Amino acid sequence: MDIAHSHLLDLEKQARRTGSGLTASDLLGCWQLNTIWPKGQTEASVLNGWLLRSIGACLEIRGNSDDGLQLRNAVNLSGLTLQFTGPGELNGRQPLLKFRFEQVELLLGRFTLLKRELPSPQEGREPFFALIKRSPEGWMAARGRGGGLAFWTLRD
Repeated sequence: MDIAHSHLLDLEKQARRTGSGLTASDLLGCWQLNTIWPKGQTEASVLNGWLLRSIGACLEIRGNSDDGLQLRNAVNLSGLTLQFTGPGELNGRQPLLKFRFEQVELLLGRFTLLKRELPSPQEGREPFFALIKRSPEGWMAARGRGGGLAFWTLRD
């Protein structure tokens, strides 16, 4: 599925003005990164998009028992998985999906090759996605802390 950069910019303006209306339950699932537009660019990064799709880049968002979210960002290449995990939460009207990865793991199938705790980011420097839209057709768009625009599709 493809979407025009200009259309996403229009949706982003609307989300900034009136909010996206997204809730935590709208985000649940495994989101495959499809397209990336680097900060300030109107053309998608074809190489990065292709590479991330090739290695199965996936942002998995699940609910947890204390009303927060649990995130897992992973890539997989021939049974070798690199994953980052940690909590997330929604803030504000647009809203922002703020998160922090607390752990990194390298897995080979079911076997853990490496598992490390990650330091907490500085206060006010936590990563986030400013959520733009989650479509009923199974796609989501957001702008990251670094200014890039991301477009994901929901995996079945």
